[in-house]
Amino acid sequence: MARILLLKKLNVLIGAGLITFFTLSLVICPKEGVEAAVSGLKVFWEIVLPSLLPFFVLSEIMLGMGVVHFIGVLLEPLMRPLFNVPGVGAFALSMGLAAGYPMDAVITGKFRRGGMCTQVEGERLLSFTNTADPLFIFGAVAVSMFGRPDLGVVLGIAHYLSSFTVGFIFKFYGNRGDQKKTEDKEVFQGSILRRAVRALIKARQEDGRQFGQLMGDAVRESMTTLSMVCGFIMLFSVLVKILAVFGVLSLITPALAGILEVFGIHPNLAHALFNGILEIDLGTMIASETAAPLLDKVLIASWIIAWSGLSVHAQVASVIHDTDIRMRPYIAARFLHGLFAAGYTWFLMGPLKMVFAPLNRTVEVSKGFNPISRMILSGEQLLICFGILLLASLTVYYSRRFRLVVIRRNQKNQA
Repeated sequence: MARILLLKKLNVLIGAGLITFFTLSLVICPKEGVEAAVSGLKVFWEIVLPSLLPFFVLSEIMLGMGVVHFIGVLLEPLMRPLFNVPGVGAFALSMGLAAGYPMDAVITGKFRRGGMCTQVEGERLLSFTNTADPLFIFGAVAVSMFGRPDLGVVLGIAHYLSSFTVGFIFKFYGNRGDQKKTEDKEVFQGSILRRAVRALIKARQEDGRQFGQLMGDAVRESMTTLSMVCGFIMLFSVLVKILAVFGVLSLITPALAGILEVFGIHPNLAHALFNGILEIDLGTMIASETAAPLLDKVLIASWIIAWSGLSVHAQVASVIHDTDIRMRPYIAARFLHGLFAAGYTWFLMGPLKMVFAPLNRTVEVSKGFNPISRMILSGEQLLICFGILLLASLTVYYSRRFRLVVIRRNQKNQA
């Protein structure tokens, strides 16, 4: 007991010391701090806000209208046996794929507050739905940073395959076999379309808000959440800059370089790894510019994208803070996601090198940002993801129903 109290006091002192150092550093280096904050604000204003706001608003409206409940019933036959989460988890997965971080965490938090998932199911959802959107992987990283559009295929496959691998592993996290069997029995009873419609109507009646109020609440809550996201982006932009100015980076990178050498990765990438631990965009950018073999650079970039950075983790913690969803399983999942992503990347660029051979060319990249084009592409990704998941779910449902009918007929014939 005394040791626990001592550790708690030590944590408080360390936290207070770090905050004091960070505050004083801004007083000592105000120019660098302001420049970093402006840079973070620019990223939010030009990329994050136009990309996430429409999806935040629409997700809130779809929850209030009961559409998410409708989707949940239709996708339960796929999500329950595959990841041991309710069917509404497919909505978090799809919206996360379309909009990227931290869309999935926002939706998962709403599910938990609304009682649409249990604590453990919410933690399972966060373990594999926290993904980067394809536009970031293919556009920002592969094309803009590396100048190699072919690498987008490698990074994309590694990222999403490793995410689903983590989701399947977390299927057994906190698993209760009796509860799962009961839920599976309910999933395959009755007409799935009728149950989906009943769920939609029931959810809409329980919500009860007029459409105008629902839309106003959706915009207000979305802007509140995005304001918080903006704050975290600016805060971590300043933090990374301050650590670089005060030489903290030079103290930590030698240890990281030693770890990379153990795994046969060029030690020059320690700088990128450290920055990637803190912030995803900065880490992947530095990795692409480091003087190191291409395979090593892509491995580190793949790990950073999967890990997603402490900046994203802080955003996730902030949007689920009023739920009982714990962060420890999420952090463990992010670490596993990074390991699997790096492993799959090595496999795709090693043994399968002939399949995903680099095109050995660079491309001219426009530095402008077109939010309309991004919205169109994100919408297309959302529809494609929903379509694939729905088709797979209905295939599983009707194949299971057909098998049950055949078994019952055989039992009757034997009787």
